[in-house]
Amino acid sequence: MKKLSARRRHPLAAVVVLLLALAATGGLYTAFAPADQAQADETAQSLAIDEGKRLFSVGCASCHGTGGQGSSDGPSLVGVGAAAVDFQVGTGRMPLQQQGAQAPKKKVIYSQAEIDQLAAYVASLGAGPAKPTKNQTDPSGADIAKGGELFRTNCAQCHNFTGEGGALTHGKYAPNLRDTSPKHIYEAMLTGPQNMPSFPDTTMPEKNKKDIIAYLHAVNSSESTTPGGLKLGGLGPVAEGLFAWIFGLGALIAVAAWVAARTAKAKRS
Repeated sequence: MKKLSARRRHPLAAVVVLLLALAATGGLYTAFAPADQAQADETAQSLAIDEGKRLFSVGCASCHGTGGQGSSDGPSLVGVGAAAVDFQVGTGRMPLQQQGAQAPKKKVIYSQAEIDQLAAYVASLGAGPAKPTKNQTDPSGADIAKGGELFRTNCAQCHNFTGEGGALTHGKYAPNLRDTSPKHIYEAMLTGPQNMPSFPDTTMPEKNKKDIIAYLHAVNSSESTTPGGLKLGGLGPVAEGLFAWIFGLGALIAVAAWVAARTAKAKRS
């Protein structure tokens, strides 16, 4: 008993007890921790990548290459990230129907589950922007006025000040944003599809993106009103040109007719 008591009072006794406690804790954690859940998640991700690779080889590899490395018909997808895939495929722009100046928005042919699988496969080819969460794209509580300022500064040159879209050069155009979901607007800003510049979080923070989404929702919702009457920009991307063509050219024709009539009258005199 004296020997046992002496051992308990030994300076290293506390260290030994602590090590034994840590070892026991580690063993219990290993035995009861949700390792099965982590393994299940890893397995599900692996299956999603495999299924995405199969879908990619059928619908995308003919243009982007069997490994997403790109070809003469399509760019490399290495490093574009899951967000780019979710935007392009989720809006029907991909797979491309035919080569042209720009990929138009059209009917989506993949389910969201299949889009997620394609995104998982492309994301596995190289690091890139991930799909935004619902919280990132929710405009609730965002600053609409700030969003309008940011949109007019960075986007209105192409998309019109209310997001109605507009023509660009060589057959390209900025699409109408009226029916675009907040998620796809966020992904477009994040990845910069086609002619659009990208606005990563280092350039435009997440809060500013939400402000822009809130602004577009405010000006394009069915509840928005125009107290001054029908807005010119709301007629479409060529409204101003149509106005100038009808009234401007009409005025020039009227002036030309008046000048011709006066000239003829002067000659008869």
